[in-house]
Amino acid sequence: MIDELLRYNQEFVARKAYEPYVTTKYPDKKIAIVACMDTRLVQLLPASLGLRNGDVKLIKVAGGVVLQPFDSVVRSLIVAVYELGVEEIMIVGHTDCGAQHMNAPELIRKMTSRGVPADHIDMMAYSGIDFEHWLSGFDATETAVSQSVHLVRHHPLMPSDLIVRGFIMNSHTGLFTEVEAD
Repeated sequence: MIDELLRYNQEFVARKAYEPYVTTKYPDKKIAIVACMDTRLVQLLPASLGLRNGDVKLIKVAGGVVLQPFDSVVRSLIVAVYELGVEEIMIVGHTDCGAQHMNAPELIRKMTSRGVPADHIDMMAYSGIDFEHWLSGFDATETAVSQSVHLVRHHPLMPSDLIVRGFIMNSHTGLFTEVEAD
């Protein structure tokens, strides 16, 4: 499948189909969006907000959640704020999320069935990682979004004038509903 994508890419470049997408690294709307990697949101999320290439920084992760204060999502947000001029952040969860109710023991079972040795999994605990927490989902999307907003809003490295708001997007219609967070 990757080779198929790369063949398309060669044709895309040869016919200069990239020209309508040319922009800079700076987001025109000065917004970063943390959203889920769900396939239903690939085109629906930008379309439902009227976004075009170059408008925002879009950070996609499982569940659209910020798990830890020093994870790669926060690192990306810090770069977006201080290097790329982002002034507002949207945390976007969505309905019927696959990360909701994820079961860490079941994921670990799948890892071992695909050949990941048990000692590699055990090494996570020895390294100080709460592996089951890291692989767990969430029960309520509203709570996950609210906690992510709180973590970013109160992060010690984020400026006090940064606007951080949370939303749940209907993964069928694209309707956004705001989630209250402190």
